[in-house]
Amino acid sequence: MPERLAEMLLDLWTPLIILWITLPPCIYTAPMNQSQVVMSGSPLELSRLSEQRILNRSKRGWVWNQMFVLEEFSGPEPILVGRLHTDLDPGSKKIKYILSGDGAGTIFQINDITGDIHAIKRLDREEKAEYTLTAQAVDWETNKPLEPPSEFIIKVQDINDNAPEFLNGPYHATVPEMSILGTSVTNVTATDADDPVYGNSAKLVYSILEGQPYFSIEPETAIIKTALPNMDREAKEEYLVVIQAKDMGGHSGGLSGTTTLTVTLTDVNDNPPKFAQSLYHFSVPEDVVLGTAIGRVKANDQDIGENAQSSYDIIDGDGTALFEITSDAQAQDGIIRLRKPLDFETKKSYTLKVEAANVHIDPRFSGRGPFKDTATVKIVVEDADEPPVFSSPTYLLEVHENAALNSVIGQVTARDPDITSSPIRFSIDRHTDLERQFNINADDGKITLATPLDRELSVWHNITIIATEIRNHSQISRVPVAIKVLDVNDNAPEFASEYEAFLCENGKPGQVIQTVSAMDKDDPKNGHYFLYSLLPEMVNNPNFTIKKNEDNSLSILAKHNGFNRQKQEVYLPIIISDSGNPPLSSTSTLTIRVCGCSSDGVVQSCNVEAYVLPIGLSMGALIAILACIILLLVIVVLFVTLRRHKNEPLIIKDDEDVRENIIRYDDEGGGEEDTEAFDIATLQNPDGINGFLPRWGLPTQWWEERNPIQTGLFSGSRITHSLHFIFFHKDRKINRITQRTTY
Repeated sequence: MPERLAEMLLDLWTPLIILWITLPPCIYTAPMNQSQVVMSGSPLELSRLSEQRILNRSKRGWVWNQMFVLEEFSGPEPILVGRLHTDLDPGSKKIKYILSGDGAGTIFQINDITGDIHAIKRLDREEKAEYTLTAQAVDWETNKPLEPPSEFIIKVQDINDNAPEFLNGPYHATVPEMSILGTSVTNVTATDADDPVYGNSAKLVYSILEGQPYFSIEPETAIIKTALPNMDREAKEEYLVVIQAKDMGGHSGGLSGTTTLTVTLTDVNDNPPKFAQSLYHFSVPEDVVLGTAIGRVKANDQDIGENAQSSYDIIDGDGTALFEITSDAQAQDGIIRLRKPLDFETKKSYTLKVEAANVHIDPRFSGRGPFKDTATVKIVVEDADEPPVFSSPTYLLEVHENAALNSVIGQVTARDPDITSSPIRFSIDRHTDLERQFNINADDGKITLATPLDRELSVWHNITIIATEIRNHSQISRVPVAIKVLDVNDNAPEFASEYEAFLCENGKPGQVIQTVSAMDKDDPKNGHYFLYSLLPEMVNNPNFTIKKNEDNSLSILAKHNGFNRQKQEVYLPIIISDSGNPPLSSTSTLTIRVCGCSSDGVVQSCNVEAYVLPIGLSMGALIAILACIILLLVIVVLFVTLRRHKNEPLIIKDDEDVRENIIRYDDEGGGEEDTEAFDIATLQNPDGINGFLPRWGLPTQWWEERNPIQTGLFSGSRITHSLHFIFFHKDRKINRITQRTTY
């Protein structure tokens, strides 16, 4: 209970102390008494009790309290903030007060004798709200601390010197059109730099200066709402609202700030589409290409975006099968197109009923509907000179391959669909009939055969017929004509391939030697069926017989065994007939060769030489024999070449210097008695020297290899031909001259 009483007394005295500290000194004309300066008495002691209870700090010797100073205060003299005093000061002026901390010496000064603290500068709470300082009492002479330093706070007291500000302005907001009353649009916020705790300097109240009666604002929360229901975007889309924020709770004397808010009404689908006109007229030529746009219709919608999108349909009329309508998403209109060909001679006009309906419908406004509209479209068909029209889009004709020339294969017909009905002239596009196998009558369109047909070469012929108006040659039409060539029996059957049968010497009677099949270039409707037979003179053939198989093939069988491969080939003529009308036949010959076979029937050799050769002769031995034969042939060719070159005359060109090629030999013979040393007939008949070989010399003509780089017979690029001449002197000495000619 005493503690509660102390708190109540402290709360009662605190405003008085603050007032004393913060009021300007000019207000006080009388000098301050000791109780005001020292702040002694009951209030101070209560402040100490509260301080001990809250902070649990031990009692100190300071007699002082928290100090306040009014912001933005300016005067001729420094403002007294407060006074520091210690109970250790007996008034003898031996104690000096020291101040340190935030702003000490620059913002706050202390009288070191009296302890008075003054603010020497103008303060702004928005820049700095409080200052923490440290005070200490020291001995005046020695500057020794008389007690530990203590912190205290000087708070800057706020005044209403800042107007509210909208930091995020100007603002933009949207709200759907046709919204109900009180629909929230947005909220704005203003800030005030003044102290929100002290007084009403920062207490704001909001109001609308401009924008009524469409919108309202909550004074304290600044929430903007619609003040009118069902605002129509199509009538007015954008609104400008001016908002004010005023401090001091909106009372007189408060500061204020303003901002703007732009509110845009967004679109909703609250309007149906509407055709600009109820009746549309279009004209179109009858020969217009399918898919061509004939005209456009448009239903206007006051809405925008997807709310204005409309789909178009043909819901009634006599041309629903010939016309269609599609929607253009960009232009928001309907495009009428042709689906099927028009014919002026058949129908000259059409009437359509088209409808435009919104794609996206808002159920909230369905009561305003229906969200659709209709219009009538009249389409007039214009006459045009049309090309001829064939009686059929394609033609299929058939003709036998043995059809006579100039015979009629078929006929095409065409007409002019116009009222004038121009005569038609027919022709064949020769790019489709390069061989000119067909002709056509230009007047009646009858197609005739120009050249013979052969189904086996070509079964189908595809040509194009051209129909041209005689009165207007630019009007032409084309039609494809397919001509199928039908088969007749004009080809005899024959073997499907070249067959060669092999028969083992040790074959058994009844053994199938070969199975053959036949082919026929014709194509009968019921398929091929062949008959096989032997020539009349071969019916009683003792060696072979034939048998027809179910698959339309033929098997050749041996009648006996013991065939001899010395009889190399046996020819067996076979007659093949088809089932045509009339039937055709041909004779094909099967060659049968007798071969030597192994015990299990594998053919080993079918040649006579193979019969006399040793069984063990290998392939390597055959290659060696063949190589020897080739080598002998090469030797013979070389020998013949040498023989041919030795009879060539000695030719010395005039521009060649042959002095270096003449070699003199002074060989001395045996005299007159040496009759075997030489033969004078050899000199008289050079051709006979080939068979003469002197006992002391070499042949007088030979080939030698003179290339110093490559060796071997005829392996070089130079060949020297040497010719020796022997002369006899009267003193019986023999001189020999050798002529060498290099090739």
